[in-house]
Parts: sequence; structure tokens; C-alpha cells
Amino acid sequence: MSYDTQVPPAAPRVMRNGLGTAALILGIIGTVSGFIPLFFWLAGILGLIALILGLVGKGRVKRGEANNKGVALTGVLLGLASLILSVVGMVIVFTAVSDAADKIDQAIKDSAPKDPATKNLAAGDSAAYPGGLKVTVSAPKPYSPSEFAPGHTDGNKAYQVTVVIENGGKKAFDAATVSLSARAGKNSVEADQILDEKNSLTFKGSILPGKKATLTAAFDAPEDAKDLTVEVNPGFDYNASQWELKVG
Repeated sequence: MSYDTQVPPAAPRVMRNGLGTAALILGIIGTVSGFIPLFFWLAGILGLIALILGLVGKGRVKRGEANNKGVALTGVLLGLASLILSVVGMVIVFTAVSDAADKIDQAIKDSAPKDPATKNLAAGDSAAYPGGLKVTVSAPKPYSPSEFAPGHTDGNKAYQVTVVIENGGKKAFDAATVSLSARAGKNSVEADQILDEKNSLTFKGSILPGKKATLTAAFDAPEDAKDLTVEVNPGFDYNASQWELKVG
């Protein structure tokens, strides 16, 4: 009686190529995401995972547990590329956000009044504004308006002032945006502006760089008024300035 003494062949070893393949797939997705700056976070996450899986996959190849060395190596390289693109995308996004924030801050600053209001100026004093703009109001002098001049009330007194605006800047200034107002008397009642052939209500046109414009205005004040407060506002982008003028 005889026995078969041959040993059966060993079962073929199953290759564990999954990690290398996964590294390749994640590396590809991460690299593609890295070309879109807003997806820098996704590229960074996928790149890191792909790098780790690729290195582990290479370790399996060295131990003979896998045979996809090229795939694992490509996954490692793509993982590194994804990380680099992630950093670049992050820099681009953060720079863009910072620039946008700076522009918003600048826009807010530009839209705000360009200077604090100047008050308690005396006759002949000038209010200087950024950009070379300067406003000067003269001392008031008694004025006799015509009989039917709008703004004048019988029994009140009228006073005339001269307003000069000088443009020392580099751009034309729109003088039509300038507004005038006044208060008078111990109760600081509104002093109506008088309009007749010798006085104007507002400036007109533009003032070119290096030029100036002059406006003569008259205000109606109570008979017992001892002071006249004249306020000049150069426009929406500026704060008004006030001159405390003695009358009577």
C-alpha cells in the first residue's frame, strides 16, 4: 500500500493594493480641487489623506503585501501636489479677503464726512478741509433789502455777509452742493435768507483747482439780535462749520 507524499502547492498570496489605489484616487481629486482657490481646504484634506495612504501602500509593496508600487508612488506625489496647491489657494483666498476688507474700510472712510465740524469761528476766520478746500465768512454788515425782498420781515434787521470758497486741491469742486443757514437772537431762531438783486441763495457751477468763488448772502434777524450764527456746509462729504458773528 502506497501513500502520496506530495505537499499541495501554497495558495497564491492575495495582494493588498487597496491603499495605493485609494491614495491615487484621492490624490487626483485633491489636485483638481487645488486648482480652485476656494476649495483649498478640500485639497488640503484629500492631499494629506492621499499622502498617508500612499506611504502606507508603499510600505506594503516593500513587504511584498502589494504589487502596485507605481500607483502608490503616484498617490504620494499627487498628495504632495494637493498640499502645495492647498497652501497656494489659501494664500490667494486670504489675500483676496484682506484686499476686499481694506476696500470696504476705505469706502466707509471715503463716505464719512472728511473732517470734524468747526465751530465758534470768528469773522474772517477760515475753515480748512482736507483736499485743499477753504471756506471764509466775513464780518456781517447792516443791509437794507428791497421792499418786497423774499425772506425779509418788517421790523427785523438784515445783515449781509460774504462767503468765499477757495479750491486749493487738484480736482474741480462742485460749488452747487454748498448750503448756507443762519440763526440769530437770544433764542437762536432761524434767520431767513434774503433774496434780492444784490444777494444769492447758493453758489453755482464748479470751482476749478487754484480758483475761488464769492457769494454775498443776507439774513433776516430779530431787531434785538446781538449775534448771528452762520453755518456753511460744503456738501454731503463734509461737515458744516459755524461762524459766531456779532451784530447790533
